[in-house]
Amino acid sequence: MLTKKIEDALNNQVNAELYSSYLYLAMSAHFSEQNLDGFAHWMNMQAQEELAHAMKFYAFINERGARITLKAIEAPPVSWDSPRSVFEAVLEHEQKVTSLINNLVDLAIAEKDHATNIFLQWFVTEQVEEEASVNSVLQKLKLMGENSGGLFMMDQELSTRAGACPCTPQV
Repeated sequence: MLTKKIEDALNNQVNAELYSSYLYLAMSAHFSEQNLDGFAHWMNMQAQEELAHAMKFYAFINERGARITLKAIEAPPVSWDSPRSVFEAVLEHEQKVTSLINNLVDLAIAEKDHATNIFLQWFVTEQVEEEASVNSVLQKLKLMGENSGGLFMMDQELSTRAGACPCTPQV
């Protein structure tokens, strides 16, 4: 059984993960409008991955016998100045999500909720990978500057990203 504090915090995280999915879907649409199909594909895969994360939290809350409380999802931005500015926004967003996960871990420890703490460790590791992945793309975008040939090559590279993570729970 979850405490009310943990239940509320996990429900807030469901909302944050759904917002992340919504944000990356908006970024995918932005890239599609610019005919950067590889960038759009990468963001679409990211949106699916974030949805899978939301569903992991959803399933955990259910498994612990707590109540799912869905909230309105904030509208994301719809345009950015450049591919680089998109990935700068993604890195900033992922750093925020890392902070949210770390706060959940701190709360689980304070509440002596060992099961939730163990559950959250997967997300701690995942956030390290998320930030590294985004930073890798961002650093390449910084190196290429305004080189349109480099942008074309990056678009091709990002089109090869594999599908969403295999972490979608059975619900």
